[in-house]
Amino acid sequence: MSNALLSIRTDDRTKKDITEFANSVGLSVSAFVTVVLKQAVKEGRVVLSPTLEPTPYLEKIMREALADRKAGRNYTTINNEAELDDFFKNLQ
Repeated sequence: MSNALLSIRTDDRTKKDITEFANSVGLSVSAFVTVVLKQAVKEGRVVLSPTLEPTPYLEKIMREALADRKAGRNYTTINNEAELDDFFKNLQ
């Protein structure tokens, strides 16, 4: 199999980060990129998963919900679909 050169441009930080990541999984950057490209072609898609970080607003709501649960306030346990239906019917 012959090798072809693929050149890309990126910022210094991204180059450093991808080099460290590739090395951490035992690959060179070239091998890592080759694997990612082959997977994209094979699957016909690219899966990009952002890091899910809650916003400060969501963190506040989560803390409040946890405090409510610990205090037994504003807390409901629903065990099945019938209980869920009853819960929503009683909200109206």
